[in-house]
Amino acid sequence: MALGPKKVMKMATGKKSKKINITDIELKEGEFSIEDLSLDNTNHLKLKTILDNVSSCQISDAYNKLYRDPGVIKGLKSLTGVKGYGKIKTCLTDANDWGTAVAGIDYTDKKEVLFIKTSDEKIAVWGELASTCAKKEGLAAVAVYGHMRDVDVIQHMDYPLFCLDYCPNAGTALGTGKLNIDLEIDGTTIKDGDFFFGDENGVVVIAKEKFNEVIIETLNIKLKEEGILKSLDEGQTLAEIANVKDNFKKT
Repeated sequence: MALGPKKVMKMATGKKSKKINITDIELKEGEFSIEDLSLDNTNHLKLKTILDNVSSCQISDAYNKLYRDPGVIKGLKSLTGVKGYGKIKTCLTDANDWGTAVAGIDYTDKKEVLFIKTSDEKIAVWGELASTCAKKEGLAAVAVYGHMRDVDVIQHMDYPLFCLDYCPNAGTALGTGKLNIDLEIDGTTIKDGDFFFGDENGVVVIAKEKFNEVIIETLNIKLKEEGILKSLDEGQTLAEIANVKDNFKKT
């Protein structure tokens, strides 16, 4: 059967990627869920567009506005400068047991974030081999509330990695920790299935039952800030936009 020019052109160019403008997105509470992050549907596209275009600052502002809680996990910092987000798979282990941490890779689904809490010892439970494996298996990101190592290599990986600190020493593969367990960090409870968002500013964790309204408020904040940037470009000052300029008199 002969192929027409339109058919040939379609085969050559391949399937066009779907795109959506963040200013065209409308989200209503109850019409989407955190589960959409791992699905191939319209809600996934909307959520991805929002999350790819916002920062942890805006998500923290949204959470704080709604619940008077910034949602920040203090001390966690990006090693690679790469943004990562997704549903959390929790892991608890002693710092001298890296076996539980790497086992967590096998029990974390694609597009999910492995969140590991270790004990206080300065011993690394994560490094180059674990990072390579997690990236290959399609995990959205890895956060260690503890120490990593092989920073000379992993800081150059195009992959979202977060930790408190790093050191050269590691323990052994004991595998005596726990997965899918509530983690307590500075008075915050992180549960399996909660939402993780990390970038160069830091890490924010949102309880899964609050995901919908926080994302909607994050979108509102993003669009409001876009309007402010436009006003600044048109000549207004930030003090004028915030209605605080008249509170002060020039001397």
